Amino acid sequence: MKWRALRLDTGNYSWGSEAVTRKTRILDVVYNASNNELVRTQTLVKSAIVQVDAAPFKQWYLQHYGVDIGRKKKTAAAAKKEGEVGSLHIAFVLIFFFIV
Repeated sequence: MKWRALRLDTGNYSWGSEAVTRKTRILDVVYNASNNELVRTQTLVKSAIVQVDAAPFKQWYLQHYGVDIGRKKKTAAAAKKEGEVGSLHIAFVLIFFFIV
């Protein structure tokens, strides 16, 4: 059993497909091929798979591409709740009946 260990809560992680590296928080140890005890005790060792905070990468993506990732798009039902009409024909029928 290890008696001394480093208290790591941040690290420099890279998003490989976008070629971006940011310093971010380590949230969780998800998988370790050698021992499940290391996952249960959240021990960081070489080749452990960790979950990191995505906020720095989301900020970079928004700044670079202008797209806010991680947000759900409005559905058709939500758009109709805001008062938008689905088709142009229905809009003209509604206008006609309210005017006449």
